[in-house]
Amino acid sequence: MKILLLGKDGQVGWELQRSLSPLGELHAFGHEEADLEDFENLRVLIRSHKPDIIVNAAAYTAVDKAETEADKARRINGEVVSLLAEEANRIGAWLIHYSTDYVFDGKKETAYVELDATNPLSVYGLTKLEGEQFVRTLNPNKHLIFRTSWVYAAKGSNFPKTILRLAKERQTLNVIADQHGAPTSAELIADVTALALYRILNTPDASGRFTGTYHLAAGGHTTWYAYAQYILELAAAHGVLLKTGPDAIEPISTESYKVSAARPRNSRLDTTKLSTTFNVTPPDWQILVKRMMDELASQGKL
Repeated sequence: MKILLLGKDGQVGWELQRSLSPLGELHAFGHEEADLEDFENLRVLIRSHKPDIIVNAAAYTAVDKAETEADKARRINGEVVSLLAEEANRIGAWLIHYSTDYVFDGKKETAYVELDATNPLSVYGLTKLEGEQFVRTLNPNKHLIFRTSWVYAAKGSNFPKTILRLAKERQTLNVIADQHGAPTSAELIADVTALALYRILNTPDASGRFTGTYHLAAGGHTTWYAYAQYILELAAAHGVLLKTGPDAIEPISTESYKVSAARPRNSRLDTTKLSTTFNVTPPDWQILVKRMMDELASQGKL
């Protein structure tokens, strides 16, 4: 079994290198080895390796910058995915692709299920939705699309690390308290991906049983405000010196925090389909955030 992974240096891609290695012969590529804007070289890469599975963990993720770099975001999140889907279909390979809660407008009162209507509020969300549509249209029989939310990891830049840095520098912090979602670790995403692929590789008529879109997020939900408080509580428990303690964070509204791209207020994703299909139950978000903080502490990086 040959697996081709794109985006190996990102948060999810880094964890996928670990989780996918036991499944077969893994060939992992980052931006330096596989320029996402060099379409011809991407085709050559795929055709020379002839993988059984293509895992696309590469994406344009600068949500606010996408508002002024729409063409670049569309090339990477849409056109590149179109190419991958075409090539996967041509060689009969599975395509694993990651999408986002940003395909929804956040107006629903309860958690989103996979069949809910999409309505992106931002260029980023729109380009990620376009990528989804390319996968379904161009490789209709062998694909998994995992929509996830609020991704973080011990590696890379993300919300927990930003909050920790700012809490060491400032006396108070203002954090949005009216957007709801589930912080989801790259570790969880990678492990569920590996489990899903294991089931696919060991199930007759796997394409008929498993092909489709799934919501993949940690259990429970919170707000950015409560998430930030939890991060600082854990940091304080590890003895980190903070200028801003958990109780010094000020809750603010979405309108009070000016950014270029609109965010959905409700990013909760219902994972029932994932759990039922692959027999997996995502753990509560707090468990995995604590695990990441413990990992950073053990490395002296808090």
